[in-house]
Amino acid sequence: MNNVKVWYITGASQGLGLTLVKKLLESGYRVAATSRNAQKLKQAVGIADGQRFLPLSVDLNNLDSIDESIRRTAAAFGGIDVLVNNAGYGMMGTVEEIDELQVRRIFDVNVIAPINVIKSVLPVMRKQKSGYIINLGSVAGLVGAPGWSIYSATKAALAAFSEVLALDVREFGIKVTVAEPSGLRTGFLSENSLANIDTGIDGYEVVRSTRERYLAGNGLQPGDPVRAAEIFIELANSARPPLHLYLGEDAYNRASKKLSAMTSELEEWKDTTISADYQNAINH
Repeated sequence: MNNVKVWYITGASQGLGLTLVKKLLESGYRVAATSRNAQKLKQAVGIADGQRFLPLSVDLNNLDSIDESIRRTAAAFGGIDVLVNNAGYGMMGTVEEIDELQVRRIFDVNVIAPINVIKSVLPVMRKQKSGYIINLGSVAGLVGAPGWSIYSATKAALAAFSEVLALDVREFGIKVTVAEPSGLRTGFLSENSLANIDTGIDGYEVVRSTRERYLAGNGLQPGDPVRAAEIFIELANSARPPLHLYLGEDAYNRASKKLSAMTSELEEWKDTTISADYQNAINH
């Protein structure tokens, strides 16, 4: 039965992660979920079934903590079938006003941590000769909004990583999807999920107006986290899940427009592009 699968989910104490954990447990799956505080996670989930639910206190910036959580999950459930790298946060501000430490911190959480979790789980999945990895990206990784440059960079990095990872692990029966939503109605734009750096420099009106628009729409996003969780479960049961999956009509429209613009620009500059080669070059 598909619902005997074991799921490991990071960042599960709120938002989409919490919604997914609840939906999985309601459906009979076995779930290991991480948070900085396992007790608060257990209270948030509200399900005391110790046979199917393993709440884990994990510091995603600590390799030993990650490795121990993977070891405990495999020991408790016999393996790990689905990994969802959900932990992450947003950042708004101009690149001039975001300091280096803030940049490094968001890359640590949004990029380095997912990579390290994958490094830890891959030996388990390779031994099984099966597995499925869902990395939570964003449409901003393909087409971002003004003021979201650093956040968009983290999600673009995660998408590129996912693309090549999928090639690397295919021979082991491991599949990869990068899920790229637009606005989900979660707490993403709240204080504990968003680094909102004030813009004090004159100008940057497009950043200010975009910030106001996003914050005004908090709680009104069209994306349904319950439906997103259901889609993740459907993907895990699919024989051929997509490499990229954009979620939400806004994500579809933004991605479609960007891809069309990129194709047009590529063709417009084709002669210049090709002229960069040696005249008699042979492509390998």
